[in-house]
Amino acid sequence: MEQVLDHRDVTKRINLADPHQVCAEVCRLLSDVDSDVDLPLIKRAFDVFTQMYSGTLPGFHRCETLYHDMQHALDVTLASARIMAGFERAHANGSRLGSERLTLGTIVALFHDAGYIRRKRDRKCWHGAQYTLVHVTRGGRFLTCFLKEAGCTAWARRAVKLIHFTGYEIPIAEIPLKDPLDRQLGELIGTADLIAQMSDRVYLEKCRDYLYEEFELGGVARQLNPDGSERVVYDSGYDLLRKTPVFYTRAVRKRLDDDFHQCYRYLEALFGDNPYMEAIDRNMAYLQQLLDDGRLTELLRRRAEPVLSPLDENSASA
Repeated sequence: MEQVLDHRDVTKRINLADPHQVCAEVCRLLSDVDSDVDLPLIKRAFDVFTQMYSGTLPGFHRCETLYHDMQHALDVTLASARIMAGFERAHANGSRLGSERLTLGTIVALFHDAGYIRRKRDRKCWHGAQYTLVHVTRGGRFLTCFLKEAGCTAWARRAVKLIHFTGYEIPIAEIPLKDPLDRQLGELIGTADLIAQMSDRVYLEKCRDYLYEEFELGGVARQLNPDGSERVVYDSGYDLLRKTPVFYTRAVRKRLDDDFHQCYRYLEALFGDNPYMEAIDRNMAYLQQLLDDGRLTELLRRRAEPVLSPLDENSASA
């Protein structure tokens, strides 16, 4: 039972190891605020996504990254649908995103980490995490292919720009989107990416056990200085956790509050409160308590279970 609970979303209602359950909830949320949302296209995207992460999509390996796994992508997609629905509820007709952006935003969120998935013909890297520093650009290329095959070629250029709101390859202010509603959509997706992962009840354990490993493989844990010497950014999973409070305060909150203009507030139009931000506050408070007490290695004992493909039918519906 504990394992199943770990795969539930922040409201404990949706099993994030079950793409069908997430898809149904996303479609319900979006169709409630706009009946013209392209539900068949969204369902097609979920089908391709499930094949891709499971390793059954022709030409692709299965997901190999334990932090940026299927659960993370589904968590972000669900959070995106919720925050987009909240935005629509909070605005009058003339300033809403509309059905096209709701559909496109969902697809971008779903494939925002597709750049971690290796192609079968890949001879450059032996693990998806080695693409950490360029995964957003790679994800944009996959989005382009998917949208063209789906007959939505006109959306591809926007999708390639929108996906960069989930990464650090291009500064947010320099992403070339002129339409205010397109930029708003990007900020909503970027917000969902941050709050979904940091509100996970096993976020701390995932950072220690999985994210640090990805950082090592991706060239983030150690970096080269201009003079050729090496600079150690994180020397272990616990070191990553020790530096997380400062990262959250100086980087994440800046992005959420300044770059994304507190888009997380739109969740209140849906929930009345904000379960994501409340969960993040609990995670950060607990981490700070462990650090202050010097008991980080002693008390952080929960074990995260990655989801690299859908769980079997019994587990997914439990």
